Amino acid sequence: MTGHPLTEDLLRELAPQVLGVLARRFGDFATAEDAVQEALLAAATQWPQEGVPENPRGWLIQVAYRRMIEMVRAEQARRAREDLAARREPADRRSVPAVDALLTADRDDTLVLLLLCCHPALSPASAIALTLRAVGGLTTAEIARAFLVPEATMAQRISRAKQRIRASGTPLRMPEPAQLPVRLASVLHVLYLVFTEGHVASSGDRLHRVDLAREAIRLARALHARLPGDSEVAGLLALMLLTEARSAARTGASGELIPLAEQDRGRWDATAIAEGVALVTRALPRGPVGPYQVQAAIAALHDEAPTAEETDWPQILALYEVLAGLSASPVVALNRAVALAMARGPAAGLAALDKLDADARLVGHHRLHAARAHLHEMAGDHDRAVTHYQTAAALTASLPEQRYLLMRAARLT
Repeated sequence: MTGHPLTEDLLRELAPQVLGVLARRFGDFATAEDAVQEALLAAATQWPQEGVPENPRGWLIQVAYRRMIEMVRAEQARRAREDLAARREPADRRSVPAVDALLTADRDDTLVLLLLCCHPALSPASAIALTLRAVGGLTTAEIARAFLVPEATMAQRISRAKQRIRASGTPLRMPEPAQLPVRLASVLHVLYLVFTEGHVASSGDRLHRVDLAREAIRLARALHARLPGDSEVAGLLALMLLTEARSAARTGASGELIPLAEQDRGRWDATAIAEGVALVTRALPRGPVGPYQVQAAIAALHDEAPTAEETDWPQILALYEVLAGLSASPVVALNRAVALAMARGPAAGLAALDKLDADARLVGHHRLHAARAHLHEMAGDHDRAVTHYQTAAALTASLPEQRYLLMRAARLT
């Protein structure tokens, strides 16, 4: 979808809301997604020439609604699909709501769509992938990188997820309050991955995809408002705020990446830091302690340090030890190795990184080489540092990261 940047941004914001309306009203996620895509294409073609309508969300809903009706009628023309629809749809869903009812609805269905995608018929991995595609607007390639799997594998996973929802017979609707905890873990992981892709874009010429980061924070706020007593929801929101608070200082005038240790901390968002610290401070004593609260506590230690030299690395290392016990992921192990190097010296960190070479999820991933390059540089082994910086630069799809890594290598040669 190409067109005016403002139009593209607006369509990205509205797409999950429109999809949420149709999926909730019709109970057919896959067909609703097709209808919304056609409405988005029509908007991308017409709006730059004719202007954005006064009610863009209503315009998209109406166009997608009409296309949905056409698709439903075509499906009903085939007896086999009629029988399938009769088995799948409860009696109260067989009548289609009026267009006016859809257009006058002021509710934001993005959060509803987020919960709908975490469907009981899906595995957690499939629910996360589908939600990233439908709610976050990520491409299949971006989702694959987030999961550290091949793009073809992720495409198959998303396709199977849609098929399972269609075949499950379970109606798509807002889950009952008692069902929310069952889906919450997947929902939180989805938001975390959307935010991560927004904060550090895995590909392209931008380091920071503001739209994704802001959307993840908005949805996390909505979840926190609905579940104010859930410590992990609060922890995730705190983590996002504490991380995003540094965004203004992460790039220079030319868009170049500035590492944490070299950032101008006066440009950090003090209001966001204060809110994030308050959230995690309240959440930790409530328990049970989960990985998002621990990550938020780590981010708070970084944000509250007056200078890079005054960072409490021993405490950060201790928190990574706790986090490793809660979430044994390769990324956690990688970050723990760097914290170990900062607290006890580069040799200790490099030894920890060596243990990760056997992890298939990190083979060929640029972050392992980037971390090893940084620790070799700390140790004074510039030749090895240059080799790993160059290898990491060749592996990353992010142009800002690539330029940064090559610059680091050039400084040491």
